[in-house]
Amino acid sequence: MNTENAKGPVRQLRLVVESEDYEAALHFYRDVLGLAELEAYEGEGDARVSILDAGRATLELSNPAQVKLIDRVEADGQPSARLRVAFEVEDTASVTAELVEAGAELLATPRETPWRSLNSRLAAPAGLQVTLFQELGPAEGRGSTDGAKSP
Repeated sequence: MNTENAKGPVRQLRLVVESEDYEAALHFYRDVLGLAELEAYEGEGDARVSILDAGRATLELSNPAQVKLIDRVEADGQPSARLRVAFEVEDTASVTAELVEAGAELLATPRETPWRSLNSRLAAPAGLQVTLFQELGPAEGRGSTDGAKSP
C-alpha cells in the first residue's frame, strides 16, 4: 500500500510497543524477523525508539465468535491474546523455526487453515502474541465477508 495514494485521513498504522528489554526485542524483530529499521532516536535518560517497517498495515476487527473460530483452527483452541500481531511471511515453517531459536515460545505449530494459509502462533518478545501466516494460493471465500478469513 502506497501511503501517498491512501484515501482518507489515515496514512499509516503504527503499533507502539513498550519493551523492558529493548535490545532483545530490537534484535528479535529487526535482525531475526527482518523488519527494516526506518528510523531510530535517542533522548535524555537513555530514551530509545526504533521504527521498523512491517510492510502494509491493516486493522483486523473480529467479534468473539470469529476469535474462537481462529483459535480453534490456528491454535487447537488455545485462546489468543486480546491483541495479536500477524505477519505475512514467505515461509511460515522456516520463519517459525528461526523465531523459536531466537527466543520466541511456540504456541501452535504451522498448520494449513481452511482459507489456504499456513499459520503458526508464538509468544514473542515485548509481550506480543504473534501469528505468522503464508498465503498458499486461491481459496474459496478469501476476500469475502463471510467471517472465515483471518490470520
